[in-house]
Order: sequence, then structure tokens, then C-alpha cells
Amino acid sequence: MVAAPETLDRAALQCKVVRSLVFSQILGGVGMASGIAVGALLAEDLSGTEALAGLGTTSQVLGAALLTIPVARATAARGRRVGLRLGLSIAFVGAALVLAAAVVRSFPLFVVGMFLFGGGTTANNQTRYAAADLASPAHRGRDLSIVVWATTIGSVAGPNLVGPGKALAHAVGLPELVGTFVFSLVGFALAWAVVHRLLRPDPLLTARALEAAEHEPARTASLTAQTAEDAAAAEILVDHDGSMRRGLAVVRANPRAFQAMVVMALGHLVMVSVMVMTPIHMQHGHAELEVIGFVISMHILGMYALSPLVGAAVDRWGPAPVAVSGGVVLTLAALLASRSQEGWSGLLLVALFLLGVGWSCTLVSGSTLLTSSVTTQERPATQGLADVLMGLAGAAGGVVAGVVIGSLGYSALATGAAVVGVVVLVVGAARTRNAEALVS
Repeated sequence: MVAAPETLDRAALQCKVVRSLVFSQILGGVGMASGIAVGALLAEDLSGTEALAGLGTTSQVLGAALLTIPVARATAARGRRVGLRLGLSIAFVGAALVLAAAVVRSFPLFVVGMFLFGGGTTANNQTRYAAADLASPAHRGRDLSIVVWATTIGSVAGPNLVGPGKALAHAVGLPELVGTFVFSLVGFALAWAVVHRLLRPDPLLTARALEAAEHEPARTASLTAQTAEDAAAAEILVDHDGSMRRGLAVVRANPRAFQAMVVMALGHLVMVSVMVMTPIHMQHGHAELEVIGFVISMHILGMYALSPLVGAAVDRWGPAPVAVSGGVVLTLAALLASRSQEGWSGLLLVALFLLGVGWSCTLVSGSTLLTSSVTTQERPATQGLADVLMGLAGAAGGVVAGVVIGSLGYSALATGAAVVGVVVLVVGAARTRNAEALVS
């Protein structure tokens, strides 16, 4: 007699999912941060003008936004594993093109490579939503923030690979600034392997099956993790639509989802616009490349290291107070940055760290609010739309930042970012009617 399969333990499965996602985030964080640290400097070197220094990072941010569209559609149709693998594969190709662009001294090829490189950010962003698929409402902020936190390890290590990357580049005959992109290639490849091998069963497909099975008690009692995924994968439903049109339709009818998206988009705009021009501001003061990498790594530390505390605050007090706190911290950070001198300064280091903390507050609170405000079927479309808007806001910030710093300077740029930080505060504090559909 064959023993009955072990019934699904949602809590145990969620722990397994979070562990796998943490591992992939560490590796993906190395891939992304290794390249971001020198993106502006490499763009200036290949283009020959400071006016285009922000275009590389802006292209990467724009790529992260637009590549979310195919990733969201793939996720809706076939689950998180397929969507995450797609984003990481595109990022790997992008890093390879950046390497080639540096060798042949082609700025247009570099811009294309950075656009595809943004697929790594797409995958990393979507990973946080995967952590929330099977999470209980009481711990959704915690589980989401743990995966965000995991990026700390790779993202802080990445900028500090600038020095080793320079040595590696000299050893293999590559241009000095592009050596860190070799580490990006390795990071993306390993993250892809982790998602492919360890993220089983798929959290989104399993969550769909569990939601459907709530109306069938007999089925729920015997459901296993693998049969849950198989059942969801076999279903062909019109609700499995990851298009941006579907996301817009949901948001128009859901003020809480709209509020969450605005908080994330504006928080990202403030962070990107200041961060992307900080290396140039430091270079003007003759800061060493390694010092620039250290400041950026501390900024990324602020983005991710405190996220579990942010998630715990969201679970305890709700997303709105944390979003307001994020607006306050972003405003303070931008004002401090506006007072910093060119080159290296302790004030700039504090400002960039706080800039990361404020961004973390808006990201975790907004992501948790968005996930809790829509149904499981609506998540891929609305989460994809949110990341598209967030990425487009960041790309716009990067473009404007390049223009502002070229004409008015870094101080004016940071002051303008502080004004947007106040807007984040106001939007976070706004009251909306309860969403009609809350996920249990």
C-alpha cells in the first residue's frame, strides 16, 4: 500500500521559498551592484562628455522598467520561476554587451547593454513579490523585507569589487572600468541556477491553487505542494493576464493600490536622481575610485540592511506610517546632500546612507500595501505595472539629474529631490477608502 503524500504545510513551504529567494538575491545583488558602481564613469569615458554621464545608468533604469512588461506576462502565464529566469538571462546578455562595448569603444552599444543589464533589477524587484505570495497577512511585510535585506550582502560587496575588478581588467587586457562587469556575469549566472534548481514548487502557482482550493475543503485537506503547483499550471484562465492594461484596470478601481504605486515611484525617483550623480560630484573633488565605490556601497547598505526592521514596522503599524517616515528620511537625506562639498565628505556619506534608508521605507511599505490590496490573480499585472512606473520614474530622474548637474550643479539637484521627498510624505499620509479585495 502506497503511503498518502504529505499534505501541504504552507508555513514550511514559505520558509523554503524565502530561503531560496534569499540565496538568489545575494547573487543577483552582486551582479547588479558591481556594474552600477561604475556605470556613470564608464558612460563619461566612452561618450567623452560629462553631459552623457548619467545616460548609462538611466538606460539601465529604463531597461529595468520596460523589461518588467515581458517578465510580468511570463510570470502571470507560467509562474515566478519562469519570470525570474527571464530577467536574469536578459541581464547576463546585457553585461556581456557592456564588456564588448568597452573593448570596441562603442557608446551606443554600451547604452544597449545597460538597457538589457536592467533585467537584473527587474528580476531582483520581482523577487520581493515572490516572497509575499505564500506569506500570511500578519508576516507579509517581514517576509518581503527579508528578501529585500538579502540584497545587502551582494549589493554592498558589489561596489567594493571595483578595486579587484580593476586588477582583473589589467590582468586579462580589458579596460579598467569594465572589470567589475565580469563579476556581474558570474552573479547573474549563479542566481539563475538557484532559481531554476531551488525555487520549487513555484510560490505564485501554489498560491493560486490554494486560493482556488479554499472553496473545496476536501481538496484542500489532501493538497500537496507539488500537486498545488501542477494544478495551477494546468489551468487556463483569463485572469492569468499579466498585461499592463490589466494592471491599469485594477489600479483605477483600487485607490490603495494606486497610493502604493505612487509612493514607490516617487521614492525611487528621489533615490536614483541623487545617487546616479553622486560619483560625478565626488570625482569633481578628485575622490579616488575606491572611495567612490565605498560611498555607493554604504548607500546600498542603507537601502537594504535595515529592511527587516522596516518590514516589522509595516506589520505592526501598517504601511502608511512607514511610507510617511520614508518621505521624511528622503527629504532629510537630499537636503544633507545639497550641503555637501565636492569629493569625499562625511556629510555626503551620511546623506547617501539615509537616502537608501528612506528608499527602503517607501519600497517595503508600498510593496506590502500593493500586495495586500489585490487578489492573487491580479498580482502579476499590478506588481508589474508598479515596477514599470517605478523604473520610469527613476529613468526620468536620471535624465533630469544629468541636465541639472550640468547647468545648475549637484546642490540644486539634491534640493529639487528634497521637494519630491515632501510629496512622498504627503501621498503616504493620504487616506483612501478600503480596497474591495483584500488578500487573506
